[in-house]
Amino acid sequence: MDARRIRKKKITHRQCAQDALAPLDHLGVKRGKAIGISMGGNILPHMATIEPEGIEAMVVVSATMYFPEQARAIMRQVPVENQSAVEWETIRKRHKLGDEQIVALWEWQRGMKDSYDDMNFTSHVLARITASTLIVYGDRDFLDPVEMAVEMDRAIPGSALWIVPHGGHGPVFLDAKPQFVQSALAFFRG
Repeated sequence: MDARRIRKKKITHRQCAQDALAPLDHLGVKRGKAIGISMGGNILPHMATIEPEGIEAMVVVSATMYFPEQARAIMRQVPVENQSAVEWETIRKRHKLGDEQIVALWEWQRGMKDSYDDMNFTSHVLARITASTLIVYGDRDFLDPVEMAVEMDRAIPGSALWIVPHGGHGPVFLDAKPQFVQSALAFFRG
């Protein structure tokens, strides 16, 4: 894909969900299970509300219903113009479509501070999710308060909630990794 095309296409979590569903539809995958962490966790509820029959089960880690002020304050601080050489080197290893793509991603991250329509799930909308859902949150998430996880758990029918003690954003790495792998696999097995 041409990097110029990426800049023209507006990046949203909803668009990412549609982009993830398209190849599954093309391949004839009717139903699946998925894990999403942070941005991926935000994309999965979109997928589960766009095509409810397509997501059988999902584990959403550090996902949000909407961006609270504490997350927006961090988004306001995302530097686009003044990234360090080390950050450029790191990000270039992950994104192969050139610097335009990288700048577009940083601009999107900073631009989310003003976005109120892409991540704006209400309890009513989340109640339409039919997928078995495990919500995983760190009790010390710096972006999204743990109360958000409780609100999501109350809204999604039959969901389960795991609050990771002393866990931050994306609390399923490091010490919690073995327990997360075991819990996610057990959840998917039913």
